[in-house]
Amino acid sequence: MSKEVLDEREFELVNIIGARLGSNQRDLSRQMNLSLGQTNMLIRRLVSKGFIRISQLNQRKVKYLLTPKGIAEKMRKSVKYTLNTINSIGLIKERLRGILSRLHHEGERVFYVLGKSDFVILVEMVFAEMAVEEYTLTKIAEIPLEHLDGILLIGEERLPEGFNGHRYINLVEELAKVNDPLMDKVYQN
Repeated sequence: MSKEVLDEREFELVNIIGARLGSNQRDLSRQMNLSLGQTNMLIRRLVSKGFIRISQLNQRKVKYLLTPKGIAEKMRKSVKYTLNTINSIGLIKERLRGILSRLHHEGERVFYVLGKSDFVILVEMVFAEMAVEEYTLTKIAEIPLEHLDGILLIGEERLPEGFNGHRYINLVEELAKVNDPLMDKVYQN
């Protein structure tokens, strides 16, 4: 295993070369939003570190290839990224469990979750894992005009308009709180 660590730009270039065999330097610089000179410097650095090699196709054309060391580094970083993502999802689920448990403990039984994102799936998963009884969870695509008989869980970064007196919790904001007396407030409009 290599002790050399690739910086962000170097790893980005390794990924691009790994995905697009045969890209020329101009294409690489465009994809990375770098000058040709900066791209050339990165390529030379990666060649000297042994992560890529250059194959001369003809006098004017070269091909950039990942070496076994480059492939191994790409795989190592991809696995590390995947594990970090899985850990982050676990932390989000744990914080979400705290919010939903507290609401349920305080007597909330009717929940509406707004949105179509993967966040909605996380809310469903957490409720299923909590194994609580006596609750309803309804997915809605938009905020209804009529009054909701429960609490609206919003899993979108931008708050939609039209709350019309609905009680709601902005889950994104609550999950992002650093000081976490889990959720001090249910917003009232």
